[in-house]
Amino acid sequence: MVAHRFVESLLSGADGSVRVTVIGDENRAPYDRVGLTRYFSGATPDDLVLDDAALADDRVTLIPGDRVVHVDRANNCVATQSGATYVYDRLVLATGSYAARVEVAGADSSGCFVYRTLSDVQGMQRFVNQRRERLARPLRGAVIGGGLLGLEAAGALQGLDVECTVVQSSDRLMSAQLDFAGGAMLGRLIESRGIAVRTNARTSQISTDALDFVTGLKFEDGSLIAADIVVFTVGVRPRDELARNSALAVHDRGGVLIDDRCVTSDPQILAIGEVANFGGKAVGLVAPGYAMAEVAAARICGREATFPGFDESAKLKLSGVDVASFGDAMARTPNALDVVYSDPVAGVYKKLVVSDDAQTLLGGILVGDASAYGTLRPLVGTLLGADPAAFLLPEGGIEAPGGELPDEAVICSCSNVTAGRIRSAVHDEGCRDAAAVKGCTKAGATCGSCILTVKKVVGQELTKLGETVSNALCEHFTLSRRQLFDAVRVSGLTTFSSVIARFGTGRGCDICKPALASILSVLVGAHVLDGENASLQDTNDHVMANMQKDGTYSVVPRMPGGEVTPDGLVVIGTIARDFGLYTKITGGQRIDMFGARLEQLPLIWQRLVDEGFESGHAYGKSLRTVKSCVGSTWCRYGVLDSVGMAVKLELRYRGLRAPHKLKVGVSGCARECAEARSKDVGVIATETGWNMYVGGNGGFSPRHAQLFASDLDDEALIQAIDRFFMFYIRTADRLQRTAPWCEEMEGGIEGLKRVIFEDSLGICADLDTAMARHVANYEDEWAATLRDPEKLRRFHSFVNAADTPDPSLAYVAQRGQVRPATPEEKRERVLIAGTTLEVRQ
Repeated sequence: MVAHRFVESLLSGADGSVRVTVIGDENRAPYDRVGLTRYFSGATPDDLVLDDAALADDRVTLIPGDRVVHVDRANNCVATQSGATYVYDRLVLATGSYAARVEVAGADSSGCFVYRTLSDVQGMQRFVNQRRERLARPLRGAVIGGGLLGLEAAGALQGLDVECTVVQSSDRLMSAQLDFAGGAMLGRLIESRGIAVRTNARTSQISTDALDFVTGLKFEDGSLIAADIVVFTVGVRPRDELARNSALAVHDRGGVLIDDRCVTSDPQILAIGEVANFGGKAVGLVAPGYAMAEVAAARICGREATFPGFDESAKLKLSGVDVASFGDAMARTPNALDVVYSDPVAGVYKKLVVSDDAQTLLGGILVGDASAYGTLRPLVGTLLGADPAAFLLPEGGIEAPGGELPDEAVICSCSNVTAGRIRSAVHDEGCRDAAAVKGCTKAGATCGSCILTVKKVVGQELTKLGETVSNALCEHFTLSRRQLFDAVRVSGLTTFSSVIARFGTGRGCDICKPALASILSVLVGAHVLDGENASLQDTNDHVMANMQKDGTYSVVPRMPGGEVTPDGLVVIGTIARDFGLYTKITGGQRIDMFGARLEQLPLIWQRLVDEGFESGHAYGKSLRTVKSCVGSTWCRYGVLDSVGMAVKLELRYRGLRAPHKLKVGVSGCARECAEARSKDVGVIATETGWNMYVGGNGGFSPRHAQLFASDLDDEALIQAIDRFFMFYIRTADRLQRTAPWCEEMEGGIEGLKRVIFEDSLGICADLDTAMARHVANYEDEWAATLRDPEKLRRFHSFVNAADTPDPSLAYVAQRGQVRPATPEEKRERVLIAGTTLEVRQ
């Protein structure tokens, strides 16, 4: 990839007399190694090939499959394995690196692989297919190395339907990029995907059978895991043997020594990419390699350019897991401060490292939600201009500044593209969308993590020019969420693959996949784990439960209107006691049970479903609860039956997927005990009917709901809520709450009233039909899952037997229950070990 970028840069800056010979030992054209995991989701080798325009240039000769074996510095020529000789004026070493293996017995056995080249992944796929056919059972895999590449390899094995365990020798995953808290959060997210994680585990031997096929891993502590395939991702080593054999200066720890012009100890030889060692470091990332390539090309063309040093920012490319690290993530700068936001329930950990006056951004870590990476990464080294917390809090928190990035801010670290370069592409080179800017500047062409920021800058510049700005959902769809909803509804398509084939491009991303999953849920009504749907869901939807800070899950059965029978309470209490769960009454008037392990979820839900309970959808962007007071049934002030109405509404809208979570409140009188005006829809009883309020939200930017209609009877109230919800679902942006949606509505709240009550758009009959279809087709997701053995497979434990607790789980007694132990309590051993909790099933 780095050699390819060098050729592109050289051709763009050189005159017609330049001639370039590219010699590679792989028997194929340069391809995208950063996107290697795409191969397991259907990409062909041709799909991974980089833009071949440069290599097709008449000035370029490509010689694949013929490794250079000798450099004759005295005569300025190289010799290849085939015996050919090539003379050079300048030689550029871009030989990259090779994947290392752990030096243990069995490391070369059949079934051991590295994860480096296209040939490696093709070999893995062939082995898995052949071995699965021979053993006639699901295969078990192990990835040794829990860094960036290791997690991608684990995702690749999972894509081959191999049960996978990631083995990490240190105390956390991605230890080079994440602190302990971030690594712990990432571990829980990875495990929620069905990939097991073992930290502080050093492999001592790879066990094999009589035919030398891998059978398992043995660790230094004597423990074992079974494995049919092992993938080594323990790091890379520079391929500097040519330099060593040619007596070029090489660093003791590997890598050809270069100066800031990318020149080696021989003025005629340059080195770029992973083979190059600058300042005592050789880094296995593509971004600094691209920067070196452009410096080397500029120098050969006679222009001034210097390599500024390594940018080791990284973003994990594993579907369903969002992780990024940039700048001084470990706060090594003297007097640096950490600003941390952590939401263990949502599986989110964010940290900004700032200067001691909290003004200048130095770096950061984002786990579980890396949507701010594209915005924050370019700000490293600049003044934030706002409270750092504004950049970390979830939607609805403190408003982050919406100003423009300075021209010198680096938007794309892979290709070192600044905001100023993107503005130049818009104003001077006629680029009118992010795709055109990507083709012109290479911004977003490698890992794609900066594409949202590229779109933002392009949009700002187009607005200045008075041109229409695209509101496309993401780079894979030119349609907005609203347009995409209508397109899917009219076309009748029912799968993500068919929708993106017709209306989009590429293979989708973590923006469009969950958004389209929500749309398909409303229009098609299929189970969230059916077919392609399972791969589209957000983290919690994957297992239909909310992940907690210690990697366990919460169980929240539905209690419509907060109503539950004494028998129901006994059932919940018995289950919580039998499984050792912590119980709490939630703000939505139901009981939450915390601490369930992944493999226990089906056992717990089977008992709940058998007793008449169903999923409370606490894990989804859907209706959460309908809160109510006791109303006229018991209260002497109540004027209408608020509990009865709350139960009716919750049973009507249960399972309704939306752009964001939905909450409803019903109060039996104006005293407002159910806090209805803080909900998306609030209902308050009057002497003559129901008053309906809309657009109330809690959170960091709370809004009181606005009065929408007065004195409605039951039928009119339900019809109005039907239309309000369905219109919101069809037209709101991704992750937009009802409050900002109402505020941005054309004509404001009065315009919304005309749509709902006067049918100003002529769509009310369609909205009514859509809601009726939802009500008629509703099925409890957990009940359906329990009937389907294929869906239940994702709840099996891959670390221990299904009924053996994870030994890393530990609890402390508190107020008659247990809670997760803190790291300090674990170290002091003041805890109840997870293995000692009595579980009666």
